[in-house]
Amino acid sequence: QVQLVESGGGLVQPGGSLRLSCAASGFTLDSYVISWFRQAPGKEREGVSCISSSDSSTYYTDSVKGRFTISRDNAKNTVYLQMNSLKPEDTAVYYCATSFKWGLCGSSRLMVRVRYDYWGQGTQVTVSS
Repeated sequence: QVQLVESGGGLVQPGGSLRLSCAASGFTLDSYVISWFRQAPGKEREGVSCISSSDSSTYYTDSVKGRFTISRDNAKNTVYLQMNSLKPEDTAVYYCATSFKWGLCGSSRLMVRVRYDYWGQGTQVTVSS
């Protein structure tokens, strides 16, 4: 059974940092693209970042470039999203997702919700003073 479980969310002040984790089970996540999405209240779910399977190439949406870093630990079957210099506009529920159709990401092409078949339950990130 394919399962993705996010953790690491919480309340943080502007300028602070959080590290989100996406633990996979039922499959080996280094064989497929893993992506992070987020959804703020009243807004569409938007793609934030993705990491490829083979060469670990990455993509970031413009609003998080230079602040967020996606990485994977194959031994732990886990993908991380390190978020630094957080802003109030980063407040959202963060989801990780995968599809067995994609192995390479490097552009916004895969930053579309409908391209993914498996989702975690989400973890809340709130940036507020």
